[in-house]
Formats: sequence, C-alpha cells, structure tokens
Amino acid sequence: MPTAPRPLRPTLRFAPELLLAAQGPTGRLRAAIFDVDGVLTDGSVWISAEGETIKPFSVLDGHGLKLLARGGIEPLIVTGRDSAAVRRRVADLGLQHAVYGAGDKLAAAGALLDRLGLDWSEVAAIGDDWPDLPLLLRAGFAACPPGAHAEVRAAVHHITTAEGGRGAGREFCDLLLMAAGRYAELLQGHLTTLDGTRP
Repeated sequence: MPTAPRPLRPTLRFAPELLLAAQGPTGRLRAAIFDVDGVLTDGSVWISAEGETIKPFSVLDGHGLKLLARGGIEPLIVTGRDSAAVRRRVADLGLQHAVYGAGDKLAAAGALLDRLGLDWSEVAAIGDDWPDLPLLLRAGFAACPPGAHAEVRAAVHHITTAEGGRGAGREFCDLLLMAAGRYAELLQGHLTTLDGTRP
C-alpha cells in the first residue's frame, strides 16, 4: 500500500497587492493571452540550412500552461510568427486556442475573445515587444519578462523575475493561479497523481 505523502505547503510568495492586481478588475480572470517569441522562448530564432525554424521551449512553462487550463483560466496563444515548431508545441500541450502569423495582434485577439465570449477585463496578457502593446494595455492584467522592450516594461502591471523562455511563462501562470486561489490545490493534487484525475 502506498505511503501517504508528508504535508506540503506552498513556498512561492507574491506581494498581496500584486495578487490583488492579478485578479483583474472583475475579480476573476477567465483567460490569459501568451505571446511566443520572447515570452515562451528566449526570442532566438534558429533557422537550419533547409529553412526549418527551431525554437527552444521551457518544460516549466509548458506545465504551467497545462496547470492554468486545469485551474479554470484558458491559455490563448497569439503570435506574430507561424512555424511548425510553434504549432507542434501548442499541439503537444493540448492548447485549444491559438492564432499564428498574426500581423495585427489586436484584431486577432479581439476576434478570439469574441468567439469565446470574453471581455478584455476578464483576460490577462503577457508579451515583450511593441506588437503586444495593444493587448497589454487592454487586458485586465498585463505582464512581461525582464528582457522586454522598455516601452512594454513601462506599460505592464508586473515584470517577471524569470526570463523569457526560462520560466517567465510559468511565473505568470503561477501568479494567476495563486491570485485565483487555485495554486495550493493544484500543488497538492500533484502529490498523488500526475494524470489530471483527482485522487
């Protein structure tokens, strides 16, 4: 018979005022928009001699996106580039909503939110460069990695400690889950099962 795990209390902490901001103006965020290059990757684009685009992704970020969905906050991908690598990563993570090659991110995100019946006040967003600004300035809560452009850093509610492609996405997910009151429950669930079912 398996031994019961010892109790585990979350050690991750965010400032109370940041947790309050991360609830959004409505007190409940229902979705979060993620840029890819510079947020879920370090912004590097490797292109092989055959023209194949290769991108490094963090498994921490990937698990964070899965946890976010499990915690009731739908992850939405809106990226200006389109590549087989990004599409493969999104598919591997089981993400349901993504817009690739968005020349106008505001139009792309707006159409996605309309389709899902969401208002900007119910959405968080994380990005790193000027094309993300229209989303960040409308979202109920906005964040960026520390390597983001200066104008983006000045426009958001939170700058992550972790760099893009190296845990920034996970930090954003953890913050949103903690603000929603789901973080501790999801952590405890991992002590008994990893397959998404309740113990």
